[in-house]
Amino acid sequence: MTRCVRVVIGDRSPFIVRGLESILAADSDFKVVASCLDGTTCIESIRDLSPDLALLDISLPPTSGLQVLASINSEHLRTRVVFLSPSLEDSAGVSAVAGGAYGVIPQDGTPQLLMRCLRKVASGQRLLPIASWDPELKNGHKRSPEKPFDPLSALLTKRESQIVHLLSEALSNKEIGRKLYLSDGTVKAHLHRIYQKLAIHNRTALAVLARSSPTAPRAADDDEA
Repeated sequence: MTRCVRVVIGDRSPFIVRGLESILAADSDFKVVASCLDGTTCIESIRDLSPDLALLDISLPPTSGLQVLASINSEHLRTRVVFLSPSLEDSAGVSAVAGGAYGVIPQDGTPQLLMRCLRKVASGQRLLPIASWDPELKNGHKRSPEKPFDPLSALLTKRESQIVHLLSEALSNKEIGRKLYLSDGTVKAHLHRIYQKLAIHNRTALAVLARSSPTAPRAADDDEA
């Protein structure tokens, strides 16, 4: 790749957006120029910034990802659209293909799969159907032991992940501190940073995110201070 690929991200979840930003930021060939939580802001950003790629949740509110794609096509914008979808075979994914999307990537795919897909699209290739070229998705199983994309792991340090895991088990700050040999104040400081990273405001929301995470780090796995 000879130049930096400019990307607009669109997803209804700030949590997912932060995770995608983190993955793309780790690759110097890509630059996130805008992150949007709704379809209306997303199409405005695409018009204003003319990114190379738009990585979109297929069910963006209130203007869906498919409507964003239709606007791009009708306005003859050059941005190539890649959708994230719960399934490669659902009706929305089929409509995306018919509408001219460059690819539909499963939401539970690995970061490695995501980056391979984006590189192919950036080089002008279409990904449809993914299962025809990607060995991870052939025969219904993965070839390698890569873990699915987990925004928590992408955003948090190991110590922060440990704290989130223990909080999801309904432990108090003092109980978390005893398990990790940390003071109550240190646990509170970690939680404050976690809230900022995930754009949430309380431990209830954090517990919900932790329970929905594909991975669940154990406190005994690491002795990081």
